[in-house]
Order: sequence, then structure tokens, then C-alpha cells
Amino acid sequence: MMGARVTRVFSKFNLESRAHREIAKAKPAPAPRHPQPADHSLDTDRFQEEIKRKDDHLHTLLKEVYVESKDPVMHVKNKGESLPSKREERRLTKVGNLGPLDIQSVPRGKVAIVEVLTLLHNHLHSPETWTAEKIAKEYSLELKDVTDLLAFFIPFAVEIFPPQDKKQLKPR
Repeated sequence: MMGARVTRVFSKFNLESRAHREIAKAKPAPAPRHPQPADHSLDTDRFQEEIKRKDDHLHTLLKEVYVESKDPVMHVKNKGESLPSKREERRLTKVGNLGPLDIQSVPRGKVAIVEVLTLLHNHLHSPETWTAEKIAKEYSLELKDVTDLLAFFIPFAVEIFPPQDKKQLKPR
């Protein structure tokens, strides 16, 4: 707070004489203007006349041009209708045990995380019955995506190893 008062005093000190000194300084000379020809006004008048003059040759060429255009047909959508293609693109999920919290439908070509874990588990335990073709058909996926999923996505498994030769603490 004190610093602001001190700086305000110094900034207002001798303010009027400093302002008069700045005003009295010589102003910089403006840059020289580009020289204009003496008949400049004659040129502009000539151009205005040329613009307003009608060229008969160009007018006849313009008359020969015929433009035919048609507006595209506009389709009016009703607000109450929903798109039927959106309903067709979804499928019901195969698994889920959380009841109302589960995802009920999934777009075609996509899989819920519970379904991914289930299909990977099924393929891991019985790869003869759960082949990539069967999984692709069952879950509406592309075969390439399913083969990539089976090749590169490995679900983790938790293994607990028993302690060996270590003294265990006795519970109290």
C-alpha cells in the first residue's frame, strides 16, 4: 500500500511541465507522397466513360449464352420420425449380470467389454468350438477384427503363489 503512494507521488511530480515539453517537441516529417500525373482526373473520367459504354460485340455473345439450372428436390423430414437405419444398426448384448446397470444394446460392429472378456474366455478354454468365424458371426463383427482381437488381446490372469520356506507370522 505504501509503495503505491510513493510511486504515485513520483509519477505526478512535475507532470505539467513534462507534458508541455513533449508537446513542444518537433513532430517527425510525414513521408513524401507518390507523385500523381497532372492528367489524373482526365484518366478517371475516361475510365468511367469506358465502363458505362455498351460493347455490342460482347452483348451479342452474352445473348447467345443459355443457362439452364434446376434446384435439387428438398425432402422435408418429420420431427416425430426417427431414422430406421439407426434402429437396425444396434444389437442386443449377449451377457450381463448387473441388471439395470448393464448395457442393453450395442451398435453392430462393436462389442461391450463384458462380451469381449466372455468371448476371449470362451476362446481360451475351447478354441475348437469358439473359432474366429463363429465369434464374428455371433457378435456381428468383421473376421479381420476378431482375428486381431484373438491374436493381440490377452486377458490378464491373477495367480497367487504360495510362500516357500519362509517363516509365516502366526495370527494372534
